[in-house]
Amino acid sequence: MNWRGYTVSDIRATDNTIHFTNGTILSVGEAVGNVDESLLRRIQIREAIKSHLNKERELYHKGVKVLSLFFIDEVAKYRCYSDEGAEKGEYAEIFEEEYREAIKELGDLFRPEYHEYLKNIDAKKTHNGYFSVDKKGRLTDPKVNKRGEEAGLSDDVNAYDLILKDKQRLLSFEEPTRFIFSHSALREGWDNPNIFVICTLKHSDNTIARRQEVGRGMRIAVNKEGERMDDPAIVHEVNVLTVVANESYKDFVAGLQKEISETLTDRPKVANADYFAGKVVTIDGEQTVIEERQAKLIERYLIKNDYVDLDGHITEEYHKAKEEGTLAPLPEELQPVSEQVFILVDSVFSDAALPAIENEYTQKPNRVNRNLHKKEFLELWERINKKAVYTVHFDSGELIDKAADALDKELKVRQLQYRIIAGEMENDVTEDEIKQGDAFKVKDNGTITSETSIYSYVTYDLIGKLADGTKLTRRTVGAILSKITDKTFAKYKQNPEEFIQNTIRIINEQKATTIVEHLSYNPIEQIHALEEIFTDTERAYDMSRLLEVNKHVYDYVVTDSAVEEEFVRQLDTASEVIVYAKLPSAFFIPTPVGEYNPDWAIAFQEGTVRHIYFVAETKGNMSTMELRKIEKVKIDCARKFFKNITSDQVKYDMVESFEKLMQIVNS
Repeated sequence: MNWRGYTVSDIRATDNTIHFTNGTILSVGEAVGNVDESLLRRIQIREAIKSHLNKERELYHKGVKVLSLFFIDEVAKYRCYSDEGAEKGEYAEIFEEEYREAIKELGDLFRPEYHEYLKNIDAKKTHNGYFSVDKKGRLTDPKVNKRGEEAGLSDDVNAYDLILKDKQRLLSFEEPTRFIFSHSALREGWDNPNIFVICTLKHSDNTIARRQEVGRGMRIAVNKEGERMDDPAIVHEVNVLTVVANESYKDFVAGLQKEISETLTDRPKVANADYFAGKVVTIDGEQTVIEERQAKLIERYLIKNDYVDLDGHITEEYHKAKEEGTLAPLPEELQPVSEQVFILVDSVFSDAALPAIENEYTQKPNRVNRNLHKKEFLELWERINKKAVYTVHFDSGELIDKAADALDKELKVRQLQYRIIAGEMENDVTEDEIKQGDAFKVKDNGTITSETSIYSYVTYDLIGKLADGTKLTRRTVGAILSKITDKTFAKYKQNPEEFIQNTIRIINEQKATTIVEHLSYNPIEQIHALEEIFTDTERAYDMSRLLEVNKHVYDYVVTDSAVEEEFVRQLDTASEVIVYAKLPSAFFIPTPVGEYNPDWAIAFQEGTVRHIYFVAETKGNMSTMELRKIEKVKIDCARKFFKNITSDQVKYDMVESFEKLMQIVNS
């Protein structure tokens, strides 16, 4: 195919791109050459509506109203004023046309109540405009005359009051406004927690940073009761912002991440020997300084394993290895300070650690399939689909003793450090040296460790802070503190904030281990609705993260690590396995240390294994992995739950591989 010098060389469905022989690569939604601007704006509006409806379909039954925000650079594009009054502008006309088409195409098997909600909303009433006001509170637009502005004042003022002042009404499902067109949302400081889609229908404007625009949607959403959707089990699934930008995905992402990195506080960005040398670390409760030789060994270790690039910046390989538990061992000389070394590495800013910004055009929907209704899976689901509450009876004296002992042994508080650097301006400095930043030379530098924190003069309600963080009474917290040694308590003075943070963590860990010994589960009548809990998580994913499978209840599996990916490949091809599911986060077990979501539910072929119904938690190599105490407690609670509440036929355990799974189901 050839068109005006562009010859197609490859069409790739895997990443939705077209490659041309001249080197040009276009993704879906991108264009090259002269493109009609009106058509581009229509495409943007269409995609914003589609993203809105997808998110709304997911959140409607959770009681979360979805809002979308359009940034425009000219009010007249949305609303035209004349002597006769206000009329719809180009964008308003396009929006209503595209909205009606999107509603026609919307299909939903399990959400009739959502369709009923959409049927009752007129396209004309579901969008509204929000523009700035002058000092007298009147709407103002420099591109229209005053007479024309006043002619359309009544409707505009109502919209202005709704959007700017009446947040509660705007977030109500009774209010039809769901799409907002704004000319000045940034200047006015407008804010709403339920913006899930942002669309920029304007020319590039360098005076307003991308991060400011995106910031209008970076809020934790609330439901119709005003409750924040911050449950750890669903917070990252619910609070996802989609941006329909007026530039290519690559340019938008690069620009946004550049702005984010430029506006960060002064955080070290290079992991080299100079950074590590002189850092104070704690070994067995005693503080020591990383020497120059150790610093060079750390740098060499990072370079050797490709954990830093040639400029000393942390690479994606480091973050991936850490997440999968496959970090290369440190040299023997560094083993005593290994934990502290990785804390220091993690404190270095890394572009690779920024949250991934996904491209919707390269995503694929992940739908439930007929495996969800297989007899074997329904039988498994019936056995594990139980809800329960827990009760705990324990002696507070036991907790006090354990917590005090753990604090004396484990509490580490770093002393604050100050780096003093002295330099002088060189003689006979050239203009080039000044421009390159080489006019000043460092003559001396050193690290000073403060024995007392500057915050030690601030009054803290120490017992109150610890009581809030541990959910214990002030009396119990006071009893714990009275039992720790003077040496341990003295650490409070050198860094109160870290003392409080680490003390809360240690007490909660001891509280968790104490509680689990005295924990019991009691069933309740409620259960999870099969269709609802699995269709809740139907969404689009980056194709590079998807594994196409045959025996899963979804068309694809999204894996979190190389361990899970290998586990799934063997699970899906094993002749003994009939059907399996990665359990959605909405399926959880309540525990005293937070909700716990098991990984997998697996149904085996009857007669091939001893335990045909299995619930598995997959972790990395457990011989080298150190699970956090809180994670261990959650798993121990799950063991009690499945033992006491579910059928005896259901086996629950933690496995590191498919081979380990087969050993357990046959034992």
